[in-house]
Amino acid sequence: MAFQAGGQRPAPRPAPATPEAQAYLQDYATFLEAVPFPSLVVDHRWDVVLTNGAFRTLFAGAGPHPTAMPGDNFLRFVLFHPDASAVLGEHESSWCLPMLAHFAATLERYGHDHGLQAVRRDIAQDPIMEAAYRQGLPHWMRAVGVEAVEHDGAVRPVHHPDPRWGATECRIVVETPRALDQLGYTRLTLVLREPHRPPRTRRAASHLRVVPAAG
Repeated sequence: MAFQAGGQRPAPRPAPATPEAQAYLQDYATFLEAVPFPSLVVDHRWDVVLTNGAFRTLFAGAGPHPTAMPGDNFLRFVLFHPDASAVLGEHESSWCLPMLAHFAATLERYGHDHGLQAVRRDIAQDPIMEAAYRQGLPHWMRAVGVEAVEHDGAVRPVHHPDPRWGATECRIVVETPRALDQLGYTRLTLVLREPHRPPRTRRAASHLRVVPAAG
């Protein structure tokens, strides 16, 4: 379930207000690069503030898109980018619906936010997406419970371009230090799990049998 959105490219994010905050983000970016798993920092709109090399590697195959690049706005990428399902396994059930649930909750809290309203308009422009938002999402949340809005701890499938990982799973870990939270940002890390590989089996025994000599 990936949809072409006809909206405009999100406006550039404003820089942190103080030199101290800017310096903190620069140092945090250095720290993030040392994390071996894909990690990103976003604001409440899912505008991407920082990513690390592992994140960029995971999504390197995403083709160009005017509004939904993974390094620009991760919500838009999940919902609208046609290549999202190539990276995000079980795209509709494991990624789109949880992101829509989180978006709906955020929209209730920040109802007048222009960026969120733009996403809502793009959803409304696609009949299938609108039906998923209005009818499918409430039904899904009744089935899975309100915890569907929570990303922290969720285990979701991914398709990593590195064949050493391939088709695997990640656990989403939301870990936001106080200074980052005060800036209105959240950090998410996709902790990749070792792929499930079939156990190696012993070589099958020969069908020949030793026939004892007749006594």
